[in-house]
Amino acid sequence: MKVLICGAGQVGHNIARYLAAEKTNDITVIDQRPELIRKIQDTLDVKAVVGHASHPDVLEQAGARDADMLIAVTYADEVNMVACQVAHSLFNVPTKIARVRNQSYLDPMWGTLFCREHLPIDVIISPEIEVARAVTRRLKVPGATDIIPLADNKVQLIGVRCHEQTPVVNTPLRQLSALFPDLQLVVIGIVRDDVAIVPAAEDQMLPGDQVYFVVSTAHVPRAMEAFGQVTGDTRRVLILGGGNIGQFLAQSLEKNHPQISAKLIEVNKDRAEAVARSLNRTVVLNGDVLDLDLLQEANIGSVEAVVAVTNDDETNILASLLAKRYGAKRAITLLNKTAYNSLVNPLSIDVVVNPRSITVSNILLHVRRGRIHSVHSLHEGFGELIEADAMETSPLVGKPVKDVKLPNGVVLGAVVRGDTVITPRGTTVIETGDRVVLFAAADAVKKVEKMFSVRLEYF
Repeated sequence: MKVLICGAGQVGHNIARYLAAEKTNDITVIDQRPELIRKIQDTLDVKAVVGHASHPDVLEQAGARDADMLIAVTYADEVNMVACQVAHSLFNVPTKIARVRNQSYLDPMWGTLFCREHLPIDVIISPEIEVARAVTRRLKVPGATDIIPLADNKVQLIGVRCHEQTPVVNTPLRQLSALFPDLQLVVIGIVRDDVAIVPAAEDQMLPGDQVYFVVSTAHVPRAMEAFGQVTGDTRRVLILGGGNIGQFLAQSLEKNHPQISAKLIEVNKDRAEAVARSLNRTVVLNGDVLDLDLLQEANIGSVEAVVAVTNDDETNILASLLAKRYGAKRAITLLNKTAYNSLVNPLSIDVVVNPRSITVSNILLHVRRGRIHSVHSLHEGFGELIEADAMETSPLVGKPVKDVKLPNGVVLGAVVRGDTVITPRGTTVIETGDRVVLFAAADAVKKVEKMFSVRLEYF
C-alpha cells in the first residue's frame, strides 16, 4: 500500500514509524520544515519530501498519482483539508484522513461540509474530542489508568496500578482463575520499574506494578474489586483548563452524565466567558489553576476527580499535585511529553492521558485491511493489542488452545463468539469467525501474522 503522510510532527512521525514497520508499505512523508524531514529520514526507512503539503506540485512529487491513501496531520486544519481536496480532485486518491482540531468545523450544523461534493474527507480525527472521550471513560471506571473498548465494547482492556493493599499482589497468575472462577479476565502485560513484561503463569504482580488485563465488559466492576479498586461513583469533577479539551469534556459530562457536577477553571477571562456561554450546568471560574485560594473556592477537598487539561504539561503536573495535596481523590493529567511518564508513579499522579498516542491509535483504526479490526500500542512500544477475526485457514482454528504453538510474547486475551465472551483456557477451541483479542510483544508481531489466514497488518 502506498501512503502519503502530510506532516512530520510527533503524530505524523509515529504513524510513519508504525506503517514503515511493515515492509510491504511504501511511505512518503511531506513537511515544509527541513529539520523534521532530516530527522525522519535519519530514523525511518521512508521517503521524505520538503514542501507545503497542500500544493499540487508537492503532492505530485510525493507520488500522489498512484497513492492509495493520504493522511493529513499538519499543524494547520486548513492545510489538512486542502491537501485532502487536492488529493481527491487532481489525483483521485481513494482514501483521505485528516486531523481537524478547530471545533467550529465539526459543529453538527455544518454536517455536510466533509461530504464528497464539498470537502471529500473520508475520516475526520479530532484529538480534542478523542482525548475528552478517553477522560470520560476513565471517569466511568474509577481506579483505571487505561481503558480501551474492544469487540464492539463487549471486551475492554483495563490498566490498573497495584499497591500494597491490592488483594491479588504476590499471587501467581495461574491462581487467578481458581480464586475468581467466574471472572472473565486475562492479565496480558505488566510494567515494573518502567520495564515491560509479558507475564507467564508463575509470575506475580507486585506493589507498584502497572497491570494490563483484558476483561468482559460485564465483569469490569468485579475485576476492579479483585484489584482493590473499590471506589465510589464519580459525582464531582474539577476541570483545570478551558481549552477545546476542557470545554468538550464539560459539554460531554453535561449531555451524557447528568449525575456528575462539574466545575471548570480557565485563566483567560475572555475564554472563560466564552466557555461559560457554551455550558448550562458547569460552574466556570476565571483564574490560575495553581492558585490555592481559587482551588479551595472550587471546593477541591470534595471532588472525586480533578482533570488537568491546560496547554502546558508542567502546569498540569503541578496543578494535579496541588489538587491531590488538598483533598482531590484522583488526578487525571494531560501530558504531551512522554519524557515525563517516568515521574507519574513517584509523584502519585493517578492517570496520564497522552493526546499524541490517542490520535495515532485512532488514525490506525482506519488504516487497515483484511480481517484486522483494531491495533492499539501499549506503553510506548511494549507491544500491540490486536483485535482480529479467525479465518478458516488459521492454525488457531479447530483445535484446543493448548495444542496451538503460540510465539513467545503472545497472550490470548479473549474470544468473542456472537454476543458471548469466552476467556481462553487450554481446552478452548477457536472457531471460524470468532473475534480474537490478543497481545503481541513488539518482537512477536511479525510471528503473529502466521496465525491468521491474511497478513496481520495495521490497516
